[in-house]
Amino acid sequence: MKDFDIGIIGSGPGGYRAAVLAALRGQKVAIIERATWGGTCLNRGCVPKKDWHESAKWIEQSQHFEQRGIVGSPLRGDLGRAWKHQHEVVNTVRQSYLDYLKRLGVRMLEGSAQFIGRHELQIDTAEGQTQIHCDKIIIATGSRPALPPGIETVAHRILHSDELFDTDVPEGKRVIIVGGGIIGTEFAYIFTMLGRQVTWLVHSEPLSHTRYSEQAKDALRDALAALKIEAQSGFVLKKVGIRGDLAWVEGADGQRHEADWVLLATGRHPQTQGLGLEHTAVRRDERGFIVTDAGLETDEPGVYAIGDVVGPLMNANQALADATLVVDRILGKSEARREPLWVPELVYSALELARIGMDEEQAEDADLEPAVGFAAFETSPRALGQDDAAGFVRLLADMDSGAFLGGEIVGRDAGELIHLLAQGSDRDTVLRQWISARYNHPARAEEVLNATETLAARWGLGDFLYGES
Repeated sequence: MKDFDIGIIGSGPGGYRAAVLAALRGQKVAIIERATWGGTCLNRGCVPKKDWHESAKWIEQSQHFEQRGIVGSPLRGDLGRAWKHQHEVVNTVRQSYLDYLKRLGVRMLEGSAQFIGRHELQIDTAEGQTQIHCDKIIIATGSRPALPPGIETVAHRILHSDELFDTDVPEGKRVIIVGGGIIGTEFAYIFTMLGRQVTWLVHSEPLSHTRYSEQAKDALRDALAALKIEAQSGFVLKKVGIRGDLAWVEGADGQRHEADWVLLATGRHPQTQGLGLEHTAVRRDERGFIVTDAGLETDEPGVYAIGDVVGPLMNANQALADATLVVDRILGKSEARREPLWVPELVYSALELARIGMDEEQAEDADLEPAVGFAAFETSPRALGQDDAAGFVRLLADMDSGAFLGGEIVGRDAGELIHLLAQGSDRDTVLRQWISARYNHPARAEEVLNATETLAARWGLGDFLYGES
């Protein structure tokens, strides 16, 4: 049995990040992957989906080309070619990941891992079984698509989001999307821009279970409506099936919708089956998430869990943050606690939505006095020059202390700009830092400054934010 300092089950963003960080800091690391290296994010999630989103934005922006002096035929989407492009990008990134792990000396094992003891793992590989002992173990096995009871997929016709990237896109222009969460909201936009006729069926209003402000959701709804993309609410999926060349879905009210193919974006479940957790003290809650303390250690000392298997938010950003926290704690360099609120959340649709920190309700529940600072991109020289001036920066601060409580950015490049809000390690003074910083002009980032100055002027925080007290 071979010995390692740290063993990691799963090679998605959390597992990969933990392996890299630990190896860079002198640890002997093994990482185990049973499917495709890179996990859901690289192969079936964040990376390919953002590739498609970029293509979709180019097509949407082409409506402004003629007035900008760019003359030619209108751009149109080709989803088949877009699939091949994302596939090439994913393969390139995956090979880069693997090469880096090799250079760092990380032992990569392909196969299914399960606990056979508190710190022993058995890996079933194509060549047979191997066993390893690890002083510390990190469970980073991610999540899988969740389907309603009685609903099953049909190859190339009725798919969940993971299957969408496994093989070429199904034939046919008409597609039904079921689901109003982040995945459904993103694909409703992407597919429309890439030339599909989308019927979008949701139970409640899109993104209704997220912490985005009503202002942010209204802005996205308006942007989608301008492209003739609207969700049909009140749909509860009960049945799916195939009739000839068509796929169909049926709601609880008996109403049936038909199209060439269907994408089910109905949520995700933590992936914890088959890990042999019964040989450890690791517990799962009623939803299947692994129970940990604030430092992500399970009830089994020395065994940690990160990312989607911990929940409740399931995204790559949280997994990456978890990986950093756990490696620091394993090496005794930190006693930091997990803070899901302070990890960026993103939506890539007709508008990018990004948020971090508290919303007003959470701030009030914490007995704080939230004040709002707002700046719209509609007057930004940079945004106007890009013909893309929808959206805003919205900041929350405590009226009593001037501390930064949270914020959201809506519009182009929100996924990049949110890092300005995420860098505030000292949230008591970060607003003062934004006011005193130097900015490029014209730039979208200037709206963070403008929103902060609005806070100072409107809510009497000038003395604190300008450093006069």
